[in-house]
Amino acid sequence: MVTVEEVKTRRQQKEFVDFPLRLYRNCPNYIPPIYMDERKIFSRNNVYSDTCETVCFNAYKDGRMAGRVNGIIQRVANEKYGRKRVRFTRLDFIEDFEVAKALFEALSAWAKERGMDTLAGPLGASDLEREGLLIEGFDIPGTFEEQYNYPYYSAFMERLGFVKEVDWNESHLYLPDAETCAELQQMSDFVARRYKLHFGHAKNTRDFLKRYADDVFVLIDKSYDLLYGTVPFTENMKQMMIDNFKLVIDMKYVAVILDEQEKMVCFGICFPSLAEVFPKSGGRITPGALLRLWKALKHPKVIDCALIGVDPEYLNRGISVMVSAALIKMLSSEGIEYAETNINLEDNWAIQNQWKRFRREIVRRRRAYTKPV
Repeated sequence: MVTVEEVKTRRQQKEFVDFPLRLYRNCPNYIPPIYMDERKIFSRNNVYSDTCETVCFNAYKDGRMAGRVNGIIQRVANEKYGRKRVRFTRLDFIEDFEVAKALFEALSAWAKERGMDTLAGPLGASDLEREGLLIEGFDIPGTFEEQYNYPYYSAFMERLGFVKEVDWNESHLYLPDAETCAELQQMSDFVARRYKLHFGHAKNTRDFLKRYADDVFVLIDKSYDLLYGTVPFTENMKQMMIDNFKLVIDMKYVAVILDEQEKMVCFGICFPSLAEVFPKSGGRITPGALLRLWKALKHPKVIDCALIGVDPEYLNRGISVMVSAALIKMLSSEGIEYAETNINLEDNWAIQNQWKRFRREIVRRRRAYTKPV
């Protein structure tokens, strides 16, 4: 027998957060999020509490935890796009169709009670959260930034009547050959001279955030505005990102491009990959996890392309070659094997064309689904 309960008690909250750790216990490709960050979704001071209404459901089969889902009414997004949607995220269930069906029946009823007409996801409260259901790339480790799921998820979604809305792909980027690297550097120098651009510098992370944090957020809002599912940054979101940046930014993997008035026109931020830091601790910050974090930050083998922002005025001026040249420099750092792009919309041609300059291997695909309630 399958039952679904809205998460209200501390016990239910713990079951909700712990469930994927049990579901993927024997899956080497699952990368957990930071445990205490997941607990924060139940806090009254959650970073999205001012823009979202949320609900969490636990599913039980014969009294045993069997699935979960987090529903979100992102009011800013609904206003921006003129929709009445409930986003869903933190979707996990055992390989039992009745469990998945019961979870979405509960979420659909909650959506209808609030006047919503569509379910969409997996999508978080913003694109800073994990999004997209994995549909290809199950046989390689995931990334710290995105969610892993078993292959049967997508089959159940389609059986429930969900249809594709968008796909993302994720790639490994390797250094181009020496000739291509030299050509890109020459093109980068030419674009810099033509438009009087230069790379900005910072002494350390604190100096970088002091100099450039505000401009980074302005460019993110400008360059991401028309991309699928994005919402403007709130002050709470900005502070959360700054707090996270302090921990993982290494200036070797940051590029900032400025005009002659020192105005930022483009930036690219990569982080050392954290994929090997938290699996052993289940996302908890233990002494062992801290040691692995230190090693990952000091001696990375992989870097994750976290954010790239371009002022729309410069999109057609070849500035992308300056970003490529900066990434080549990062990939040339000692010990770096490749860069992870994380998720890129398949129809975002600006970013898809950006990666053609590299030796590229598309390794994963993700999908966002929709369904009327």
